[in-house]
Amino acid sequence: MFDFVRRNTRILQLILVLLILPSFVLVGMEGYSQFTDNAGTVAKVGKQKVSQQEWDNAHRNFVERQRSQRPDLDMSLFDRPEVKQQSLDALIREYVLLMAANDQHLAVPAGRIMRIFANDPQFAALRNPDGTVNKALLEARGMTPLQLETMLRQELTVAQVLGGVQASSHGSQASTRAAVDALFQVRDVQWQKFEPKAYMAQLAPTAEQLQAFYKDPANAGWLTTPEQADVQYVVLDLDTLKARVSVSEDDLRRSYKENIQRYSTPEERRASHILIKAEASATAEQKKAARAKAEQLLAQLQKNPAQFAELARKNSDDPGSGANGGDLDFFGRGDMVKPFEDAAYGLKPGQLSGIVESEFGFHIIQLTAVRGGETKPFETVRAEIEDDARKQLAQRQYAEAAEKFTNMVYEQSDSLQPVADELKLTVQVANGVLRQPIGQEQGVMANRRLLDTLFDATNRAKGHNTEAVEVGTNKLVSARIVKYRPAALMPFEQAQAQVRERWIKAQALKAARADAEQKMALGKQSPEKVAMPAAVQMSRRTMFAQPAAVLDAALRVPEKQLPAWTVVSLGDEGVALLKVNKVVPLEVKPEELKEMQAQFSGYWARAEADAYYRALKREYKVEYLNEGKKVVEKATTAQKSASAL
Repeated sequence: MFDFVRRNTRILQLILVLLILPSFVLVGMEGYSQFTDNAGTVAKVGKQKVSQQEWDNAHRNFVERQRSQRPDLDMSLFDRPEVKQQSLDALIREYVLLMAANDQHLAVPAGRIMRIFANDPQFAALRNPDGTVNKALLEARGMTPLQLETMLRQELTVAQVLGGVQASSHGSQASTRAAVDALFQVRDVQWQKFEPKAYMAQLAPTAEQLQAFYKDPANAGWLTTPEQADVQYVVLDLDTLKARVSVSEDDLRRSYKENIQRYSTPEERRASHILIKAEASATAEQKKAARAKAEQLLAQLQKNPAQFAELARKNSDDPGSGANGGDLDFFGRGDMVKPFEDAAYGLKPGQLSGIVESEFGFHIIQLTAVRGGETKPFETVRAEIEDDARKQLAQRQYAEAAEKFTNMVYEQSDSLQPVADELKLTVQVANGVLRQPIGQEQGVMANRRLLDTLFDATNRAKGHNTEAVEVGTNKLVSARIVKYRPAALMPFEQAQAQVRERWIKAQALKAARADAEQKMALGKQSPEKVAMPAAVQMSRRTMFAQPAAVLDAALRVPEKQLPAWTVVSLGDEGVALLKVNKVVPLEVKPEELKEMQAQFSGYWARAEADAYYRALKREYKVEYLNEGKKVVEKATTAQKSASAL
């Protein structure tokens, strides 16, 4: 009983779970009828509308969660169409599933909700010893029992829509067997690698060949220098302001005294107790009997305190601590009910209390240890106090400085020096800033939004400052191009060494493939004339030295065509010649086969649930509108472009 009262961190974890579980809270039942203006609608599910405001809120919440976890993350990544579509689709999913649940008249009996609350470990912290809801703890977190019940009911109701499909799904024997064979099948394979480096020494390109290779449009990509610029930029952030502020010694000592509790270790006490249960609803006779039992146990303990643990295990009505001899571990002030706390903090280690009455019954308490209560000296925490003070002062100054920064880089757009002088910032230089950087190698100059503004054709031509761009939490940047270099084809003289190297690699790769294909042709005609390395056994469970492409090619050859020859590309590493001889008899342990079948059934169930959800989307005629439609179209285009690379 006292275990859950004392460990408030578990309550906090539970509330987080409750807030995450019912994701439809972002939509809500009321959202179905609130919006009637199509101009502010981004999607429709049947006759129900998803508003721009709902979508903005959902996307903003997602971005803020990511920012809190990774403050240095480039927030402009979340402006990408494919990411914004994900947040929109999540809202649409909740609409679809809730509508389906309503149309299918799905419901959750009150008894099921009560059983889940009473038995699920995640709700243990919110249960009183008698299994009822601890209203005080729940309401302290801004919730009521009715809200908790509503959340559970709606979540369980919506879960039934797809849950029934998943629970009833099962893969056919044929499909299960095909999946098992794909993983467990073993093949006897001989293979040989043909590496380009073995052919390079004999290659000597002519000038004409190099010129033709240089002019080949297929090579324009790597021969083109990327769009880039030499840039000046200024950064305004908390660290800059924090370094400039100063705090007097008197202010530091005053802060230390005002916040002395922060630098003091709270006193904690460890106690054991024996509880004889007698709740408020108990009759007078029941309470009298409980007190009598407690007094009898106290008399025994006063004669022999060493038997406390034994008597607690046998007599205590607190199941959490009773099994541990009554031990409650360490607790601080406010962790226990007041009568218990007052008694425990009035004891010295080893002392026994008298009979202590609380709302749970009668307690006998034995204090076993005391720790904490010390205060750190000022000198020990001076650096911490100063750092906090500087941070607070910088935070107060940041809003005003940010407004001034934003206005000045716009109003005096032909130079960054005025804003740097005004706010005592440094104009920094970054040469060779790429329009399309790789990773985060350019620091703040890798921010996508900043680069889009910086390399904008109009802004670039005039050499103006960019607007103030937020590249992180409390971090603004403005930049201007000093020298611009457009993407351009390198002159042949500059690229000649690279052209020669790549020509040789390309021709060596062709020679390696030609050699492998010639050997394959001979092997198909006269296998005895082709010497191949010793055979190895290959399967998806036993991948050893062979490249993934070799294994994949070996297993893709139709079994009825064996023995068979094939040549597979290994990219820049060359090619491989394979002779797939036969399928080795399958040897699978029953437990492995059973596990694989169970996994496949799970995959099949999820696939059927996804297919059913797609069918529901068609049934409810999901339609993207206005900004929602634009984002989906942009996301589709971006995905096609990425696939083409």
